[in-house]
Amino acid sequence: MKLLAWPKAAAFGRAIPKRKIYDHADAKTALKDLFVQDVDQITWAYKLAPETINIPATRSVSEIQVFQIKLKTSGLDDKVLQAIDKAIPFPLLFELSYRGQVRLAAAYKRPHETDGNRWVVGRYFESGWQPEDAQREPLPMALNLSVLYEQLLTPLVDASNSVQTVPPTLEGVQDAPANYDISGQRDIKPSPQYNNDRSAVSLEQRIALAEAIDAKQKEIDQIQSRLKREKQFNRRVAINSELREAKQQLARLQARQPAIVSH
Repeated sequence: MKLLAWPKAAAFGRAIPKRKIYDHADAKTALKDLFVQDVDQITWAYKLAPETINIPATRSVSEIQVFQIKLKTSGLDDKVLQAIDKAIPFPLLFELSYRGQVRLAAAYKRPHETDGNRWVVGRYFESGWQPEDAQREPLPMALNLSVLYEQLLTPLVDASNSVQTVPPTLEGVQDAPANYDISGQRDIKPSPQYNNDRSAVSLEQRIALAEAIDAKQKEIDQIQSRLKREKQFNRRVAINSELREAKQQLARLQARQPAIVSH
């Protein structure tokens, strides 16, 4: 997916001191160390809101914030992004930059169903690295900010590098709820239109499918590790059978992935 050309009218350009994030996230020493080791600078770069991009807000998405993070290393622990998500009460998209390369990262974030002061944050998705001077594309057309948010996240989910599993629960920032079932048995069940129109798959279904694929791949890795350790022939035969079945299940999940549109 291509990088996005954020509207000039939405430019915010405010540097955010790390201590502000620490305060809001109630950061302990380990989290502060991650910021020190991995993060050079945090900039609240753009504010996508009705008054800046002329797209109406909705109850669940009143604004979308874009944070640019200049990194000291090519890797970034999700706990850093979680802390920023916890500190900012709006959906966020991150542009991570390192040595002339940029990638996007975000988690699906929405208000808690019963507590308006809390947010539900799922796992993080990332694009691949691209040159920072790569051609950018304009924001997609959208009727409101909720639709825009989904349009921004969908290609990121599809093109994700499969960062990490769902993050642990934080106070005020929770894991995705049960309807993000990684078993692949509920949310990702094909709808009547699914086979005929893969573009009709919802963002929640795409996320659930990505999580199911990740979980199955981890299961395969564990089975392969057991196989390497096992010396008895009969047990190796049984583990090999289990491995073949898991790989077949993974192939079926991957076959259900929505077609990725080039961006």
